[in-house]
Amino acid sequence: MKKGTLKQMLVITDGGSNTGEDPVAMAALAKEQGISVNVIGVMEEDTIDEQSTNEIEGIAMSGGGVSQIVYVKQLSQTVQMVTRQAMTQTLQGVVNKELQQILGSSNSRLEELSPEKRGEIMEVVDELGETVDLEILILVDMSGSMKNKLPTVKESLLDLSLSLNARMGHNQFSIFLFPGKKKDVEKLMDWNPRLESLSTIFPKLTAGGITPTGPAIKEATHYFTKKRSLRGLLKNNEQYIEESGM
Repeated sequence: MKKGTLKQMLVITDGGSNTGEDPVAMAALAKEQGISVNVIGVMEEDTIDEQSTNEIEGIAMSGGGVSQIVYVKQLSQTVQMVTRQAMTQTLQGVVNKELQQILGSSNSRLEELSPEKRGEIMEVVDELGETVDLEILILVDMSGSMKNKLPTVKESLLDLSLSLNARMGHNQFSIFLFPGKKKDVEKLMDWNPRLESLSTIFPKLTAGGITPTGPAIKEATHYFTKKRSLRGLLKNNEQYIEESGM
């Protein structure tokens, strides 16, 4: 089995997309490009908005990812949990495809194996989770309703960076904001193995305006595609892009 690079989009929002493309449709397009779209819905303690909740779940479902509704104080733990859970889910999907090729049957799935065989394969999934290269593009909702949540978002992303950098695999993070200062979507940080610079950047950010979740997911998908195109030109990087694994 070859260890490629897992591509994840992590959307942190309180829902309520209200301009531009349908975020559920944009998440489906991202999935077609091999990017799983995960969504964390950040809610106030006394507020659960059914429309926002449905949107959050719909984006993750069409994007082949994981969704979780969370109160602000639980955000840090949830960001790490959703990222790990999405990684395992994607790897299980890869393993299922490999099983079908080996066993020659569309019915050959992980769940249908004997407990012993399933346990062995899950060990492989766990090991891949520690060694696979990971690219996470984080989309942070900067609309007015997120203003009081941003300090917690910053701490959560720093914790995520520390947690994932304990793995053996290479990590690359990038951060986009929606809305940006001058346009719907704005790049805050280019691909970087660490998120420590957030400590100085985040306190200067101001929240306000509309919630263009669909355009943000669309822009993020293009950004992944551009990165792949650039890699194709840089032949010297081939070993880093696609290492030979098990």
